[in-house]
Amino acid sequence: MNICIIGAGYVGLVTGACFADLGNKVVCVDNDKKKIEMLRKLKMPFYEEGMDEMIKKNVLAGRLFFTDSIKDAVKKSVIIFICVGTPPKPGGGADLSYVENVAVEIAKNMFSYRLIVEKSTVPVETGKWIEHTIKLNNKKKIKFDVASNPEFLKEGSAIQDFMRPDRVVVGVETKKARDLLLELYKPINSEIVVTDIKSAELIKHASNSFLATKISFINSIANICEKIGANVTKVSYGLGLDHRIGRDFLKSGIGYGGFCFPKDLDAFIYISDKLGYDFSILKAVRKVNESQKEIFLKKIEKELWIIKDKTIGILGLSFKPNTDDMRYAPSIDIINSLTQNGAKVKVYDPQAMEKAQEILKGIRFCKDPYEAAKDSDALIILTEWHEFEVIELSRIKKLLKNPLIIDGRNMFEPERMRKAGIRYVSVGR
Repeated sequence: MNICIIGAGYVGLVTGACFADLGNKVVCVDNDKKKIEMLRKLKMPFYEEGMDEMIKKNVLAGRLFFTDSIKDAVKKSVIIFICVGTPPKPGGGADLSYVENVAVEIAKNMFSYRLIVEKSTVPVETGKWIEHTIKLNNKKKIKFDVASNPEFLKEGSAIQDFMRPDRVVVGVETKKARDLLLELYKPINSEIVVTDIKSAELIKHASNSFLATKISFINSIANICEKIGANVTKVSYGLGLDHRIGRDFLKSGIGYGGFCFPKDLDAFIYISDKLGYDFSILKAVRKVNESQKEIFLKKIEKELWIIKDKTIGILGLSFKPNTDDMRYAPSIDIINSLTQNGAKVKVYDPQAMEKAQEILKGIRFCKDPYEAAKDSDALIILTEWHEFEVIELSRIKKLLKNPLIIDGRNMFEPERMRKAGIRYVSVGR
């Protein structure tokens, strides 16, 4: 099929590359000309495992193209995916101005039937407004359909999530739209949930909000474990074996970050308030997540007593491993608090250093974990990269001024650290 992806950000680029890899002819559009030039030169604007190889392969095969012209892309494509950003507004709602602008451009440049699919995470009823906007600007009265096809991509495993998803959700209002999307997803071996557009939009927000709830719940359990001397890792394991609950997203730590969970939770709370429903569970989830960083900072202060003039090494900056994404990363608030209290901070991350340098000021960026540990009063783990699992603990111990590791991700077994002669402080154990 001929497909257009409008928005070459994280979702758009992964979606476009994967659809091309399935044999479709895909053109990705973005108004950022520098990004388009980068992609034409086969340079990636962000890190995602396997992404660069897939894009190179499909560009060379003549299935994947990049342009800054919506007009040209819409003219050549039957199915158009809207993958532009929906950033949060101060009140918690989503800024849909990019979606509206794209809808207007699509309407002006349609010459025959088009299926417009919202792929961006949007509030319920956005599909209705996209349809309304296109009708207003569709002066030639070209036939079209609007559909919803929410994405469920996890950074660090996005390609696998696209190619082998738990489910594909398709929200449609006509048989033609349904048949086109079912044909497009035919090569994907997964259950396809066909529903109305509003239900599809809600599935996305409900999914992310429920996963965020699981994280805040297990972090609350971790805080109880610390007070009574229990082990949250064992509690989580026993809890997750119940198939009604499941083991995923039951790992305690310093809370969730990234762009999706915080933004989608705020948006769902905003939508609910607007509809006259107090979604108090989600408000509590948000409060617990924010407090988790404060609890972790108190843990650091307890171990070091005075933060001022202490040298602190940080391992991990991105909000999760296998990505360079710094959006809403817990590391930002934690590091800023440490520096505001007079600490000298050294940091290392395998992928996020370049983006972190744009956000974090007054800190030292190191070449590896060992430089971050050297002469530090404590080494703090904020992201669970595999590289940190295999560090030489004996070397780390010698480099540290005091053999103290404070682990916000519970990467190591306490007994192993005790045998290594390192004072080890984790979460909920």
